[in-house]
Amino acid sequence: MKRILLGAALATLTIGSAALAEDLEFFLINESSADLIGFNISAASSDAWEDNLLDGAYLAPGYEIGVMIADGLSTCVYDIRGQFSDGAEFEDYGLDLCDMGSYTFSDG
Repeated sequence: MKRILLGAALATLTIGSAALAEDLEFFLINESSADLIGFNISAASSDAWEDNLLDGAYLAPGYEIGVMIADGLSTCVYDIRGQFSDGAEFEDYGLDLCDMGSYTFSDG
């Protein structure tokens, strides 16, 4: 697995406000056959997706990046959505990211 930095400003994706002691960090891994061009995450209790955290960047197949969620919430349960360069979209709900430590998009 290749780890990359998507430029100094995007080395760690951050959602929400300034860092808190309860920040959640995990690795986002792309094992699919297409570039990940959109990545949204939101607390499972929310009815709306947060902004695209890749914001014009992309995560190529075979690479991973660190993600920090600094939203001030005391939850570990989030929903994830990915959009890919081949037009595919994938959503996953109710993920306990504290237990998982990473999330992998794949073709399977």
